[in-house]
Amino acid sequence: MLEFLQEKVESVVRNLRGYGKLSESNVADAVREVRLALLAADVNYQIAKDLCEEVKKKCLGEEVLKSIQPGQQFVKIFHDELLRLFSEGTQEVSAARPLRILLAGLNGAGKTTTAAKLALHFRRKVKEHRIALVAGDITRPAAVAQLQTLGKSIDIPVWFWPEEKTPAALARRAREEAVKERIAVLIFDAAGRLDLDEALLAELKEVSAILEPQETLLVADAATGQSAVKIAQAFQSHLPLSGIVLSKFDGDARGGAALSMQKTAGVPVKFLGLGEKPDALEVFDPERLVGRILGMGDIVGLVEKAQEAFDADSMMKMEEKLRKNAFDLQDFIDQMRFIRKLGPLENLLGMIPGMSKVASSGFDEKRMRQVEAMILSMTPQERRKPDILNARRRQRIARGSGTSVAELNDLVHRFEEMKKMMSRMARGGGPEKMLSRMMGKRG
Repeated sequence: MLEFLQEKVESVVRNLRGYGKLSESNVADAVREVRLALLAADVNYQIAKDLCEEVKKKCLGEEVLKSIQPGQQFVKIFHDELLRLFSEGTQEVSAARPLRILLAGLNGAGKTTTAAKLALHFRRKVKEHRIALVAGDITRPAAVAQLQTLGKSIDIPVWFWPEEKTPAALARRAREEAVKERIAVLIFDAAGRLDLDEALLAELKEVSAILEPQETLLVADAATGQSAVKIAQAFQSHLPLSGIVLSKFDGDARGGAALSMQKTAGVPVKFLGLGEKPDALEVFDPERLVGRILGMGDIVGLVEKAQEAFDADSMMKMEEKLRKNAFDLQDFIDQMRFIRKLGPLENLLGMIPGMSKVASSGFDEKRMRQVEAMILSMTPQERRKPDILNARRRQRIARGSGTSVAELNDLVHRFEEMKKMMSRMARGGGPEKMLSRMMGKRG
């Protein structure tokens, strides 16, 4: 995600490094490039204009003009301005209990999936156990069944009463039942539409008046582009929005909707949807997002993902093997599977400072599956001791994995290189070089 904006900002910084200090001329050029990048990234025109004017004004301040590091100074100012915009309002979800959450949005934005993700978030992160989902979308075919299936997959009850014929009636019944059942967090999945219309907005307004939610979250597709402003304004004019959930953020290479919606609606982004799975929801952190836009990575986020999937016993065994130089192909495939649990590889690499270009330069799932197929086509003994792979064994493995002997030879060669590199990591070798070699990238 955000690759486009990252590349543009990096290009601006590279150009500025060629100057001794910031001047009106090179600042104007840099700001113009950033403004064009923001517009191309689907940031609203007025928001991009205001942001760039503020950056330009601060870049031309007396102290900054005397700087001998123009590139770093420009990034620092741009970073601070982006952070200020993204930090407006509070990102924290209400601590009130019982907590009632109303989800609004257009059809196709991922609202029903987000409802399940939020429920799982409250159970895992906030340690709430009395949670209920309400299937309030009776307009879209199969919406109720979809939420019931999702609720079953995460073991959280989904309430729906067929005898209640309107969303308002469902909201009233849900609130009454929540009191009886002492529900701590109630999440109401309201109806959407293919496009904005007064009937939808009036219906949502009625549901909101009955439910009286402490949190009203607008679920919006991160790739909505310039229409993000129109969507945010329409919902904000009819509902007391408290925050935004940007769904499908992992598939948005531009990222402009995040800034446009937050500024237009006047409410903060609170969550990012990063995939289809119920656990693919991330609490929005302005500092991390701005860091990733500017190519600074998100090491904290990467560590948090790793901790969630962390197996202490396995890691201790792995440490022992590395110390004894006994790391084999079975260990490699185990680690590859562990990495896959954390999410798409390109997203993970994008969280490491300086690795955003590597993330978008060919580390694809197809290559990972190919490597996995070759290793799985080996016997346990062959995985432990690749040096026993003679010509006949290599032909058998290539046939079994649907690859060529040349590709297998390349894998074994790169694995041996990687083993040597792992022993040199402490002396300055980096993860970029290790990954590049193993996945078949020349560096």
